Amino acid sequence: MTGRVLSLRELNRATLARQLLLQRKRLSPTAVIERLVGMQAQWAQAPYIGIWTRTTNFRREALERELASIDVVKATVMRMTLHLVTRRDYALLRAALSETNFYDQMAVARRLAPAVRILAATGPVTTAEAMAYIERELGLTGVAARRAWRGARVRAHLLHHYESALWHAGPNSRFVAIEEPEAHDPTEARAEILRRYLGAFGPASRRDIVAWSMMHVPEIDRALERLHPLLRFRDEHGRELLDVPRAPLPDAGTPVPVRFLPKWDNVLLAFADRTRVLPEQYRKTVIRMNGDVAQTFLVDGFVAGIWRVEGGRVVLEPFSALPRSVRRELQDEAELLEEFLAN
Repeated sequence: MTGRVLSLRELNRATLARQLLLQRKRLSPTAVIERLVGMQAQWAQAPYIGIWTRTTNFRREALERELASIDVVKATVMRMTLHLVTRRDYALLRAALSETNFYDQMAVARRLAPAVRILAATGPVTTAEAMAYIERELGLTGVAARRAWRGARVRAHLLHHYESALWHAGPNSRFVAIEEPEAHDPTEARAEILRRYLGAFGPASRRDIVAWSMMHVPEIDRALERLHPLLRFRDEHGRELLDVPRAPLPDAGTPVPVRFLPKWDNVLLAFADRTRVLPEQYRKTVIRMNGDVAQTFLVDGFVAGIWRVEGGRVVLEPFSALPRSVRRELQDEAELLEEFLAN
């Protein structure tokens, strides 16, 4: 039976608590990335800012060491988008997504994967080299070749070279073959990943899970059956929300410090209904038609404006007038961010 109704503010506080946005924690980059089931990484600097805003004493070199040692990898996973994930989670995610109809499930990707893995056996491969190979061997060009390459490299476990995830990453991507990840049963892997998703983003609906993962509903349902007992709540619109036992559910009145979020932070992308953090009236300003997601700041737990850097200074663009005390708190946090960006 579906349980009690959670208000919007209760959902907001639960999400922020699980996302390390109520209180910074002293955690390693690997621990943060694993806790959040990956961090969006289309823009190389985004995960660094995302870790900084959630932790104490974070230094960029700590993440770069974990990237160089391949404890953290830059891979195409949820929503076929780039994330930083741990090696353990990479294996789980690839298994969990292995029955979803992404590019890596295309027949041409299946045929091509062994060849591109061999191509990368002697060193990093560039997209230009791979496209030339695909045109020469398969006669594919243009969009068809790009889709084949994208699917084949995911299937063959060719990941972005760690240098593309460094703070000062260059514009050119190279791909390297990593060891075949540990095999997992796809449904068991999905169950583990969804348990972790609920722990990091819950309480959440099935539609939220779809939005975060792009998995198919039957796949999700089979995995959720293995997670009993799940807690069940409802939101203010009567929609069922699922949750794992013993996850934080702070009071709606819990104070929230101001926080800065990087581009594409998953806390804005992991839900079908994003209003628990992003008010609907600001959604189109923050999430652009081209898929770009702005750098934002939170006030009282909700997106209240966007920020950018000009000449080393953090420039704030609030969506509405803010009280003087909030402006002061934002300025103090902006100065800490400027210091982090400059080091």
